[in-house]
Amino acid sequence: MRTVGTVVRGIRTPIIKENDDLANIVVDSLLEAAKEEKFEFRNKDIVAITEAVVGISEGNYATVDDIAKDLLNKFPDKEVGIVFPILSRNRFSMILKGIARAMDKVTILLSFPTDEVGNGILDEELLIKSPYSVGDTFTEKEYYQYFDTFIHPFTGINMVDFYKELVEKELCKVNFVFSNDPTAILKYTKNVLISDIHTAVKTRMAFENMEVSVFSLTDVLSSPIDGSGYNPTYGLLGSNMSTEERLKLFPKQGDILVKRVHELLKDKTGKNIEVMVYGDGAFKDPVGGIWELADPVVSPAYTVGLKGTPNEIKLKFISDNKFKDLSGEELVSAMKNEIGSKETDLKGTMKTEGTTPRRIVDLVGSLCDLTSGSGDKGTPVVLVQGYFDNYSND
Repeated sequence: MRTVGTVVRGIRTPIIKENDDLANIVVDSLLEAAKEEKFEFRNKDIVAITEAVVGISEGNYATVDDIAKDLLNKFPDKEVGIVFPILSRNRFSMILKGIARAMDKVTILLSFPTDEVGNGILDEELLIKSPYSVGDTFTEKEYYQYFDTFIHPFTGINMVDFYKELVEKELCKVNFVFSNDPTAILKYTKNVLISDIHTAVKTRMAFENMEVSVFSLTDVLSSPIDGSGYNPTYGLLGSNMSTEERLKLFPKQGDILVKRVHELLKDKTGKNIEVMVYGDGAFKDPVGGIWELADPVVSPAYTVGLKGTPNEIKLKFISDNKFKDLSGEELVSAMKNEIGSKETDLKGTMKTEGTTPRRIVDLVGSLCDLTSGSGDKGTPVVLVQGYFDNYSND
């Protein structure tokens, strides 16, 4: 029996720049790593490439001025209500700067006690002691009266203060409202920019059949403005800060990349290797309560072999129940036979009790995000081997 299961390797590459041939860089880096570390490629290996270097190599950038131009076309009277933005210097501050540059007046509606991905907006213990509950709406004045001492435990920043200063630096008036009801913005403006990520469709439905001008972040830079970068599927969703005046957009040609890398690896190694692009890993920090999923999806592009969800049995459950009287080689043999004869769709059966019913790309993306990190490891490519193996494989 094989004694090693899934193996994950972070693969170092050269620093990726605009217009680099990323597919060849990825493949060359993998081949060099295999030579150096003396490992062999196998069928059903997975090569994952972080979305950051995909967007960089595409040169898919947009400037704050690009955002401002697009928004001025959408809201020509130069006022807007921003509904449910996340609190992030990396993810939303440059978007907010573009909004403020285009507008004369901005009202920002924040959900509480946290934003959509779990960033705290106020101290929940103070909320309990205050006159307000999660079903209420209160103003900026009331926020500063009851909650102005809040500092984010990870960043050491009060993001309400940070956003306020950012907007005012663009000579734009700003007002904050705190509510979990998106329509609370209508007291201040009929121009609405929906800014949440994963609940945006639901938020937009709240404005159906109302006489309001409604756009979402997916509508901003979904097409180029005077030669700017753009993303036809995600717009500004998944973008992040590049410089003080520029954002990198979410990859728009990932499908082309994964197909090319797959074909190059097939030619170089003779193996059928799956390829995916990954961003945030969709896991929750147990201390800060923050979801690591500010991207619209974990994987915007992947080869066909990564579609679907795992179809696995829970070894512990089978061992403790069906094979409770077995041990040693007899147990090993029985377990291998059980895995080999499992149904093609185990959904809803007790055999799967405790397994993770997430998509394969989301599971692998989380694994790769934790492996590569977002700092200075220098491993924007991750090789996963043995992911599709199980206990029965010799």
